[in-house]
Amino acid sequence: MDTTTVSTALRAPSDTAVFLRPAAPAPPSAPGNAIVAAVRADRVTPGSQTSLREANRARIVSAVQQRGSLTQIELAGVTGLSPATVSNIVKELSTAGVLHTSPSTRSGRRALLVTLARNLGLVAGVHFGTRSLRVALADASMRVVADQRMPLAPDHRADTGLQRAALLVSELVASVDAGPEELLAVGVGVPAPVDVRTGRIATVGMLRGWDGVVVPEILEAELGAPVTVDNDANLGALAETRFGAAVGHEAVAYLRVSHGVGGGLVLGGRLVHGRAGVAGEIGHVTIDENGPICRCGNRGCLEMFVGANVLLGMLSESRGHLTLRDVIARAREGDPGCRRVLFDAGQHLGVAAANLCNLVDPEIVVVGGQLAEAGETLFDPLRTVLQQRTVPSIAGPVQVVASELGSAAEVRGALAVALDSVRVGGALGVVGA
Repeated sequence: MDTTTVSTALRAPSDTAVFLRPAAPAPPSAPGNAIVAAVRADRVTPGSQTSLREANRARIVSAVQQRGSLTQIELAGVTGLSPATVSNIVKELSTAGVLHTSPSTRSGRRALLVTLARNLGLVAGVHFGTRSLRVALADASMRVVADQRMPLAPDHRADTGLQRAALLVSELVASVDAGPEELLAVGVGVPAPVDVRTGRIATVGMLRGWDGVVVPEILEAELGAPVTVDNDANLGALAETRFGAAVGHEAVAYLRVSHGVGGGLVLGGRLVHGRAGVAGEIGHVTIDENGPICRCGNRGCLEMFVGANVLLGMLSESRGHLTLRDVIARAREGDPGCRRVLFDAGQHLGVAAANLCNLVDPEIVVVGGQLAEAGETLFDPLRTVLQQRTVPSIAGPVQVVASELGSAAEVRGALAVALDSVRVGGALGVVGA
């Protein structure tokens, strides 16, 4: 396939300015070369019909990159192009090896599903939980081709965890008969605030053994691919906004409640990080100024009332050793103690969520993490308190829903930022302006 392309600026569906950039001929085996697809080798005049067509090509490619797969009709809606224009461009780019089409159905009607061609390379997503590590591998269409998890010690050190992650990524790449050079980028989520400009853990004491660690420096040396790092709840928020319960919403609050408590904010369709990556840390919002000391050094943080260890501690004398999954299962069976613990947790979450909603007024609140599996035992008191404590609005109470992606939300978000970095960096032929 010809690998020259034309430089054309446009506004992408994600509201990120992108270009299809000129590229010198490269070996067919190089990862991502297929999408540096060429339609013309000659220089074009800005504003000409040719440049407009190439801008439309870039718009379609960018939409598919961001959303993973779309029908041609959906592509027309997302890009604002006519169905006929979309159909013609999809045919051209499929012939060029940039896009792949397959028969599908939508609302009982036949449709043509459009994805990126699957020979463009791979991206990896890594999620460090408090006690576990999950790694997933996806192709350029966001189709997950491998997924594996392993336990981690609660106080594991950064070097140990990152070495295991690198080994697991390499093993997964090999398991799908791919070579290391086919790994285009890696996204990483960690349960602590991150300065996303550098990939450095931005706080002290929140994740023992990780203080000040610059994650990309270690993983890039191990894997030879660019690494993007963010807080895991931010990645969960991104994934739910793009692929899950918050699709179609521009202002989203995401709460991740499990062993720890985290939060992510999406406003105007973009993640909010703040000055140093601490935005959205709802787990450390004070709900009792005289409450117990938190690991962050403050008193009465939300996490000290709804974190898994706290909930289990409340039940240890009367119920013995339990896991959070045990508590949720017993609550469903009607155990009054377990139901009460989850009810109280829902109320505490409602107080913190109300403060957040009064500040940023999201369209939807998505609750993820293992505690969300408690269902209405948790959600009923959460919604009640949230409605009581938020400013009344003619729009009605904010919608509160469970995560659609469940335990996969954070690793899906990690895959998404990895693919975004490939697009912006140009390995897939689209670079940021």
